Amino acid sequence: MKIGMIGLGRMGGNIARRIMRAGHQSVVFDRDEAAVQKLVGDGAEGATSLEDMKAKLDTPAIYWVMLPAGGPTEQTIETISGFAQPGDIIIDGGNSFYKDDIRRAKALAEKGIRYIDVGTSGGVWGLERGYCMMIGGDKEAVDHIDPILAALAPGMGTIPRTPERDIAAADPRAEQGYIHAGPAGAGHFVKMVHNGIEYGLMQAYAEGFDVLKGKSSDKLPEDERFDLNLTDIAEVWRRGSVISSWLLDLSASALAKDQMLDDFSGQVADSGEGHWTVQAAMEEAVPVNVLSAALFARYRSRVDHTFGDKLLSAMRYGFGGHVEMPQ
Repeated sequence: MKIGMIGLGRMGGNIARRIMRAGHQSVVFDRDEAAVQKLVGDGAEGATSLEDMKAKLDTPAIYWVMLPAGGPTEQTIETISGFAQPGDIIIDGGNSFYKDDIRRAKALAEKGIRYIDVGTSGGVWGLERGYCMMIGGDKEAVDHIDPILAALAPGMGTIPRTPERDIAAADPRAEQGYIHAGPAGAGHFVKMVHNGIEYGLMQAYAEGFDVLKGKSSDKLPEDERFDLNLTDIAEVWRRGSVISSWLLDLSASALAKDQMLDDFSGQVADSGEGHWTVQAAMEEAVPVNVLSAALFARYRSRVDHTFGDKLLSAMRYGFGGHVEMPQ
């Protein structure tokens, strides 16, 4: 299959590369001409504009938009919808708000254009590890792009099958690392909650290591002070512990480089999904004590930050390349 990739940043470029590794074709566009040329060097076909991309795609054309949520994505989809033909597919693979997906899908359907939202997890590691994807949209459109999704997904790998899972009745795509979650908006909704959970998990690690580091404080009685080796603690927890995880792996790696994490500011950004998850919980009257506290902790970090906040920054850099260095 041939797909047009718009936005060649931390994830977009590698998505195009992984697609090509599987034998598919990529037509790529970015405002940064150097980014386009880099992908051309890897085998992609470059486009000089969105209109130029249209001329180079097959019918129906498939456009994958991988841009920051909000204005950049909104404007790009609006531009594509001006020249796309009935039957064409527009995919938003970024982190858009799910209600925007619902609105866009309705507007595009009036023109006969199909819309798919793909919540994409994998960060800067996706090229090698694959991308976990949560997809929303019309079944026929989602089935049409399945070869692309299958190429991007991580596959079963070495993860054992879940005991008691009814393999015969279950959707086999879930074990491969991607699901059709439901209609337009469902993919980004599931990814939104995924990121809200991510906030909570990261905050738990950050607070725990803050407590460990604080045990050497001179505010404690001298015989109760421990000078703990955080690097070794992170390492031992990786091996056989009930709290082992990829986030702990990233924490251990950051602490091994510098136990004080001096390269990180501790001013932790949020990309919107944590806020939207709490908002959805309020609409549903579902209590989310941990997720809301984790979100508010990020707000607080921009005023008064702790060692744990530096660990949050280190994890965000580890999985997504997010830079929160000291100013």
